[in-house]
Amino acid sequence: FKAPSGDHPALYRDLLRTNRVHWIAEEPPAELVREKMMECHLRFRHQMALVPCVLTLNQDGSVWVTLVKPARAITPGQFAVFYKGDECLGSGKILRMGPSVYTLQQGKNREESPKKEEIDKIEPAT
Repeated sequence: FKAPSGDHPALYRDLLRTNRVHWIAEEPPAELVREKMMECHLRFRHQMALVPCVLTLNQDGSVWVTLVKPARAITPGQFAVFYKGDECLGSGKILRMGPSVYTLQQGKNREESPKKEEIDKIEPAT
């Protein structure tokens, strides 16, 4: 798929899954184990701004990462690096991504627009 522009909604996603995360100080962080989720920050490209996110720990040690706002051009194979303040917590390779903003918008548009049969039921033809 080639997006028509560099900021097309198809390039943005807010959900991804990593493989088993390599944690640096705590394996995994106590808060993540206790709460099963943890707020932190993510970077998946060198020198990009940190993105606020929520991690959800899976039983196999992988995590689901929900971004506070969708980020552009996340790609499987890149590494997601997690931070709390200035501290690097660890990283995991991105394996899967949730639907793009474009896909989610398409689904939302379909739900909101009533089908022709439904309109006919509401307003009988005269």
